[in-house]
Amino acid sequence: MTKLYHHLKRKTISGYKPTILVTGCGSGIGWAVAKLLQANTQYRICITARDKSYDRLVAEFVQDERFIVKCLDVTSDSDRQRVVSEISSIWGGVDILINNAGVMYRSVVEHMSEQDEVNQMATNYFGPMGMIRLVLPSMRAKGRGKIINVSSVSGMLAMPTMASYSASKHALEGASEALWYEAKPFGIDVSLVQPGFIHSNSFRNVYRTKLYEADRNKDAPYNDFYTNMEGFVEKLMRLSPTTPDKVALDILKLIRTQNPLLWNSVTLDAVIFYYLRRLLPRRLLLPFLYMLLPNAKSWGLRHTNRRL
Repeated sequence: MTKLYHHLKRKTISGYKPTILVTGCGSGIGWAVAKLLQANTQYRICITARDKSYDRLVAEFVQDERFIVKCLDVTSDSDRQRVVSEISSIWGGVDILINNAGVMYRSVVEHMSEQDEVNQMATNYFGPMGMIRLVLPSMRAKGRGKIINVSSVSGMLAMPTMASYSASKHALEGASEALWYEAKPFGIDVSLVQPGFIHSNSFRNVYRTKLYEADRNKDAPYNDFYTNMEGFVEKLMRLSPTTPDKVALDILKLIRTQNPLLWNSVTLDAVIFYYLRRLLPRRLLLPFLYMLLPNAKSWGLRHTNRRL
């Protein structure tokens, strides 16, 4: 009955016409959200991207009284304050914040430096939380608002060679869950968007550490991990029927829906992982997932002293 209630509530479309701020619009989901929102003239939109993508946004999107483009590095406190302040002076504040900006380090734990870890968390966790702190006072004063954090299936289940990325998404999901309780009494909705594999070239846009680069030869201990996982992820993304445009439509539904759910799995694999994590006993879950990884039984065998 609870599931049915929430399903019916999610179908209730609001006539609310908010000011929306979207981060990370340079490519992928953010770009698709920007294109979709530009076509919905009932909203006032500010899309953002870092320096390297800003000119592309300005060239692609026509700016007018309801649609603007801002340069924003979410890891910069001064950038965050400037953009929110400018929106407040133009439109009176942010009504819906979509935290989409993110980066991914492709590296095993042993190859991550402390600075690499900081860089990962700065974009995927510290940045979104900084944005949230800036928009909450205005939302609280108005008695309404939405915070939509784009997470990942990696926020539910971790994968090898993506430890720090998974950690950043787990952190974002944990904070979002706590914020759901804190924001609810003030009329503010908090939602997580959890995409899995998306049909795009984003698997190429990953960060690799110095130790990763130094270890990429066939005789290195972690070469099997990198070789198999990179091909595995690329294959799953190529086979995925879900596009950034489809995820953008799911985000638009959250914008329009009264009392949206906190957790929103928006790809088939994310839904499958959601139920696997909840239905399969934990002592069986990891061995089962390990079995699904390509050639996992042979990873590192030439370098291990493990007692078999």
